[in-house]
Amino acid sequence: MYVTELVAPGTVNTMPEATLHAMADHGKVEGNLASQGYEEARQVFVDLEELGIGYQDVVTVLEEEGVAKFAASWQEMLDTLSTALAAAGRA
Repeated sequence: MYVTELVAPGTVNTMPEATLHAMADHGKVEGNLASQGYEEARQVFVDLEELGIGYQDVVTVLEEEGVAKFAASWQEMLDTLSTALAAAGRA
């Protein structure tokens, strides 16, 4: 049996089972990694701002693109189901 600590307590692991097994065989995660490196992370955001890359701008773009891609995939699924149901009704 493999026991691997989470990156942060109370988080959910969404790794595919094969990835989880590979991690257990070859990887090593120790401790609460989310509580480390705050100062370094803050500096990264300062450096990005100095380069003209704003955090809020980045997350806004990611959110908008993510929602648009999800909506397109959802519509594609609905269209596929509608086509299949219509075809089944003709059979």
